[in-house]
Amino acid sequence: MNLPSLFSPLQVGPCRLNHRVVMAPLTRMRAERPSLAPRPLNAEYYAQRATPGGLIIAEASPVMAGGFGNPGVPGIYSEAQIKGWRNVVDAVHAKGGFIFLQLWHVGRVSHSSFQPGGLLPVAPSAVPIAAELKTMTADGKPASYETPRALEIAEVAGIVEAFRRAASNAMKAGFDGVEIHGANGYLIEQFLQSRSNLRTDQYGGSIENRARFLMEITQAVIGVWGANRVGVRLSPYGIANDSGEADPMPLYTHVVQALNPLGLAYLHFIEPRSSGAGRAEVNHQNVPSAMVLFRPIWNGVLITAGGFTGETANAAIAEGHADAIAFGRIFISNPDLPRRLREGFPLTPYDRATFYGGEEKGYTDYPLYGELEPA
Repeated sequence: MNLPSLFSPLQVGPCRLNHRVVMAPLTRMRAERPSLAPRPLNAEYYAQRATPGGLIIAEASPVMAGGFGNPGVPGIYSEAQIKGWRNVVDAVHAKGGFIFLQLWHVGRVSHSSFQPGGLLPVAPSAVPIAAELKTMTADGKPASYETPRALEIAEVAGIVEAFRRAASNAMKAGFDGVEIHGANGYLIEQFLQSRSNLRTDQYGGSIENRARFLMEITQAVIGVWGANRVGVRLSPYGIANDSGEADPMPLYTHVVQALNPLGLAYLHFIEPRSSGAGRAEVNHQNVPSAMVLFRPIWNGVLITAGGFTGETANAAIAEGHADAIAFGRIFISNPDLPRRLREGFPLTPYDRATFYGGEEKGYTDYPLYGELEPA
């Protein structure tokens, strides 16, 4: 019996993938200003990385104006943004690829300069991010995190509705599905974890209550798309943005078991060794593997991400720990990554200094294998 590999086909919801090299959602901060709509440069970037039957998960996109924590990220709540994303989707589909959109609200990982009316960022509870961690203002200046304002119950329902509306907007833009961002210390994970959720109402206290927000959002998005076009991303042992549960297993076992019967397109884990990797080179040693821990209790397609090489990705799939592997940083610098991994071609190193903001440099100017390296 041949074991599955990175280049075995895979069914993800209604999408028949030709290979299992997934492009991870990657914040690049290159949306048009001030509309925060994707622009032609963004469509070119995604089209460069699209392959026939390949899956791209597009970058995290706030579901409402109060959901931002970085300048220049694209949203999915206005007509201009829907139109901009439509151009991206069309470019990927023209290459035969599939593309899902990641739906996002950063919660307390924000600053009042991003918030309508200059109000404080919102969170499940008024618990600030650790003082030693810094953020940036809307004009890109360094700043300290502020103490967020705890959401009222009626506002929680409003954010669930914003996710539903954003899911509908993603459908209008032509996406093949959506992914709910429940990882990396953003709003959904702030509700999940006991250190950031001190609520005493139906959204706090017990694990079931803390998971309620995620489950309500997931059900709302399923109501738009159907479960087989919805994915959820989690980071059980992550530490990004001052996140982290003292004992993650009871919480995330409950969450995975609650999501299991819904029939989702996939569950997407960030491996703990790469939590926080967007800000610095990170390789947390002696940490558990999310895919190994949760594969036995997840019945559907499992995607995982976090510092994989072609060799370790193939091993994870062959051993049954994951069904597909999402690549981030090396997909930035290798637009033809699936081909390079299949053929064993060398990889172009990425330039961290060009990850966020800017124009073509470090975005659309990385060469295909065999092309002249950029000067």
